[in-house]
Amino acid sequence: MPEDLKRNGRAAAAGGPAENGAEAAYDASKIQILEGLEAVRRRPGMYIGSTGIRGLHQLLYEVVDNSVDEALAGVCTEINVTLHKDGSVTGIDDGRGIPVDIHPKTGRPAVEVALTMLHAGAKFGGEGYKVSGGLHGVGVSVTNALSEWLEIEVHKDGGIYRQRYERGKPVNELKKIGTTDRHGTTITFKPDTEIFEAGIAFDYETIAQRLRELAFLNRGLKITLADDRSGENRSFQYEGGIVSFVLHLNKNRNVLHDKPICLERQLEGSSVEVALQYNDGYTESIYSFANNIHTHEGGYHETGFKTAVTRVVNDYAKKAGGLKGDETLAGEDTREGLTAIISVKLLNPEFEGQTKTKLGNTEMQGIVNSVVGDGLTTFFEENPGIAKRIIEKTVNAARAREAARKARELTRRKNALEFTSLPGKLTDCSSRDPAESELFLVEGDSAGGSAKQGRDRRTQAILPLGGKILNVEKARLDKALAHEEIAAIITALGTNIKEEFNLGKARYHKIILMTDADVDGSHIRTLLLTFFYRYMRPLIDAGYVYIAQPPLFLVRKGKFEKYAFNERELEKVLKEVGRDDNVVIQRFKGLGEMNADQLRETTMNPETRIMLNVTIPEDEEMSVEEIFTILMGDQVQPRRQFIEEHAKEVKNLDTIG
Repeated sequence: MPEDLKRNGRAAAAGGPAENGAEAAYDASKIQILEGLEAVRRRPGMYIGSTGIRGLHQLLYEVVDNSVDEALAGVCTEINVTLHKDGSVTGIDDGRGIPVDIHPKTGRPAVEVALTMLHAGAKFGGEGYKVSGGLHGVGVSVTNALSEWLEIEVHKDGGIYRQRYERGKPVNELKKIGTTDRHGTTITFKPDTEIFEAGIAFDYETIAQRLRELAFLNRGLKITLADDRSGENRSFQYEGGIVSFVLHLNKNRNVLHDKPICLERQLEGSSVEVALQYNDGYTESIYSFANNIHTHEGGYHETGFKTAVTRVVNDYAKKAGGLKGDETLAGEDTREGLTAIISVKLLNPEFEGQTKTKLGNTEMQGIVNSVVGDGLTTFFEENPGIAKRIIEKTVNAARAREAARKARELTRRKNALEFTSLPGKLTDCSSRDPAESELFLVEGDSAGGSAKQGRDRRTQAILPLGGKILNVEKARLDKALAHEEIAAIITALGTNIKEEFNLGKARYHKIILMTDADVDGSHIRTLLLTFFYRYMRPLIDAGYVYIAQPPLFLVRKGKFEKYAFNERELEKVLKEVGRDDNVVIQRFKGLGEMNADQLRETTMNPETRIMLNVTIPEDEEMSVEEIFTILMGDQVQPRRQFIEEHAKEVKNLDTIG
């Protein structure tokens, strides 16, 4: 709607005069009706979340979800996905094939109706599908609408049928082009560059993560992913289902019991599958799904699971004498070191929000609570040895939590007696507006001194860190709170941590990690990221955490000076100035080698600096969890293997003599 029409409409609705003296400018003739899939092309973000990489992948997921729904119906055993060099992608399944007969209400082939009309499909009446994950209400028609072209081929009832679409509209009639003895649907589409202006390059690893997830959730279903661009090819098939999923998540951890506890039951028309396994770490890793959709924000099924685990573990601990007096285990105690998958399948799922990240069916809380409560109680009674190890761990977690609480109380009392509660090493900014305030966590006192001189005193605060902080992946909260550098960070930020964390109290909306560009600097940065991920995750989710990008080189030739942030940029600069005996190249091995003016110009000045914003995409959360476990966990072999696999990607590696 044009902007002047919007203004006139608002004025008329308010009872005031429209602009330019137009009296009734807002009437029935101004109401637009978007035909077919035009609404999707006009407002794509409403249907796929964004027109960035996440929305691009959603186009493929809509196609794959339809195939998985066939597997849920018991009529599909294999799905194949291929990424092509031209940016297009193909999805093939061996399901029943989308119907090709004439739809009674529209007079058009059913496959065309499914591809060109929103809210058209066999999933709404419950007759075509009893359980469905692809109940977005939009489905593959949105993929069609946002594609430059789409071709569908259906193998059904002995015939092969084909049709082509361009930007959501059919360019020919559905035709029978041959005969076949197989069945299923093949869809090939190329996302529209008019919609996805950032590009249509599918990310292999992101898609592989999602397809592997679907294979875990659908026991026995085979899913392959081929990439014509790189030649890479992977196949996912897990006869163990979500038990295999838990084993995969815990593969780099030391587990308390070899086999995951598996609980399954059909109840009140819903299917509940839960697999859980404890490890000796301090992190809980719980992932919930409803009809194959990852419910990132949880929901009633996850609430029911947590309630049951807390109740059963407490009951068994009291009965077995693991708790003394009035000791009670909190929910977080019973979930320390717990890895679990919760997968429910239900007839009429209700999801909160457009992106379906939280299950809203209230009845699932009681259903999952009952299944997990009964099953876990029975397991503990039949496996007292395993139960004892779990109880010992949870009781230790409770005592460490109490020690952490006392440490926090002591800190509060200490701060109340002092004139300031801020750490002595902090050089604060004068602004008290968090939205414009920045905190630089700087490696070393030398670099910290340069940063203090080069900062904008009004908006930039500096907190020097004396070396490497504690690896919180290997330590409980009480140990973290006792660590001087971590305590300084917590106090400076003002948010508290873990269950007491309060994002609204953040004193800075930019927390910038500024470390040297060497091995030690990378290690310190990883330790800091581990700390924020484990104890202050909302800061990352809010987009408050950044990584500074100091330059590696300074090129001088006469009066010419230019910085280069990596080897590739250095080559460009050298080509620009020419290579001769007058090229002076300074390599910055550490921030301390830069004076205050250089640090300000290259790394701190908002007008000239380059920073990386730390984010965790929803569909890569498990990969992030795996990386932290590999890099910072107890097991050496997975870390060695990771380093060997990625060694060839290292461009700048300082030798340590």
